[in-house]
Amino acid sequence: MAQPAAKERTYFIYEGVDKRGARVKGEIEGYNVELVKAALRRQGITPRWVRKKPKSLFGGTKKIVPKDIAVFARQMATMMSSGVPLVQAFEIIGRGHEKPAMQDLILAIKADVEAGMNFSQALAKHPRHFDELFVNLVAAGEASGTLETLLDKIATYKEKVEALKGKIKKALFYPAAVIVVAIIVTTILLLFVVPQFESLFQGFGADLPAFTKMVIAMSRWLQANIGVVLVALIAVTVVLVQLKRRSETFNYLLDKYSLRIPIIGEILQKAAIARFARTFSTMFAAGVPMVEAMESIAKAVGNAVYRDAILKMRDETATGEQLQAAMRRSGLFPNMVVQMVAIGEEAGSLDAMLAKVADFYEEEVDNAVDALSSLLEPMIMAFLGIVIGGLVVAMYLPIFKLGSVV
Repeated sequence: MAQPAAKERTYFIYEGVDKRGARVKGEIEGYNVELVKAALRRQGITPRWVRKKPKSLFGGTKKIVPKDIAVFARQMATMMSSGVPLVQAFEIIGRGHEKPAMQDLILAIKADVEAGMNFSQALAKHPRHFDELFVNLVAAGEASGTLETLLDKIATYKEKVEALKGKIKKALFYPAAVIVVAIIVTTILLLFVVPQFESLFQGFGADLPAFTKMVIAMSRWLQANIGVVLVALIAVTVVLVQLKRRSETFNYLLDKYSLRIPIIGEILQKAAIARFARTFSTMFAAGVPMVEAMESIAKAVGNAVYRDAILKMRDETATGEQLQAAMRRSGLFPNMVVQMVAIGEEAGSLDAMLAKVADFYEEEVDNAVDALSSLLEPMIMAFLGIVIGGLVVAMYLPIFKLGSVV
């Protein structure tokens, strides 16, 4: 039965009896109680009761993340290489998964396959979790009778992409977290600590140092305008989030100028090239035609500037242009990458060459992130020392001055 697109799925908890008569309980995603009961019966569970899961103050049901899909691909590849039938593999992986949402997803795919769908068709029903690349590779494996091999390639690809994402997050999270903590600590000092010193200084009867006066003025301004500042911060955050979700122009400009940030931009560029090469190598090795593969590669590359360039390259290669010539014309790929692609095209080993490019740039990203972390640590310590230490010094300067007079 087709579900209305506007109606939101939610999580339900249930208790029932399985085919062996054993009591089972768990969580399942659905639209309403009746549909959830029907889904449980299809899974061989006779429900005793089903009710909507209460919301937690500390977060709801664990959501499915890309890492879960990578693990699923690896588990499927392992199961099939061990000779386990497809439907049985779904059953084993689905029942054994610790996340109820992932259990429901896998068992829903299993039910569709049992109903006569191809594996790729069942995956295509869940575009939030299985992108075009995943679906296309599975379809290619089904068509060529090499599903086991293709699942292994998908698993390797997903694992490497997630590892690369982790490195990028590591590079960006550390300095961002330190800056946020510094802002919070500075705000607390200005709002609560500086006013205490100000009241103490009023009894000195002496002129305060200029630095101390400046900090006190900042404290007074923040106390008078803290409401406006908070509202402005919330408004800016909401606007940026909405622009990120809805505006293609904003995302393009964000990606474009992020590539120009010193050090960080170089890491982002290397990561985009690594994703391009890894995705291209995986799809080309699976027998997906180049022009057809470029659409999925553009979506997987993770940067709007590279996405648009790849789509333009797709149009150029569709008219007979060589890939290396289209890459050189884009101006986004280093000469080494273009040369390796040219060699791969001439030798008929494009997938192997692109895999080497991906390995090289993934290692480059890893090294760049480690170097950035080593560089940032002393810079961050200096930043915190100047900001936090400066406020502390400003408050103690009058005391030092009074001590020297006495």
